[in-house]
Amino acid sequence: MKPIVEPYLFFAGRCDAALDYYRQHLGAELGMIMRFNQNPGPTECPLPENWGDKVMHASFTIGASRIMGSDGMIEAMPRAGHCMSLTMPTEAEAQRVFAALADGGEVSMPIAKTFWSPCFGMVKDRFGIDWMVTVPEAQPD
Repeated sequence: MKPIVEPYLFFAGRCDAALDYYRQHLGAELGMIMRFNQNPGPTECPLPENWGDKVMHASFTIGASRIMGSDGMIEAMPRAGHCMSLTMPTEAEAQRVFAALADGGEVSMPIAKTFWSPCFGMVKDRFGIDWMVTVPEAQPD
């Protein structure tokens, strides 16, 4: 088996909301979800109060890509350089998902034509996840 790299996103207590939003707007499909109160083993660090129903681990797909996520164990995760890249087949679909991700989020580069794509934009969604939305350049036949 070859190594596989899959993104693991931390939502600082808002994983359920993120999963619902991504299902509604990006067509995400939930693979599995385990909550902290379903942990079969002893907890090595104490849970924050009222976190039993929070997401310990989830797996979901957007298109052919598997993504994992969690509520994490702290209010705010330290940020490292990362960005989710979402390639859409048409400009209309790219515009639609970009608008959904921008709703309650923050646009860092409005979606527009670039020298490498007929439709590209960058946005941080309402859950603090950075996205690049793109349509591949048409390939000559």
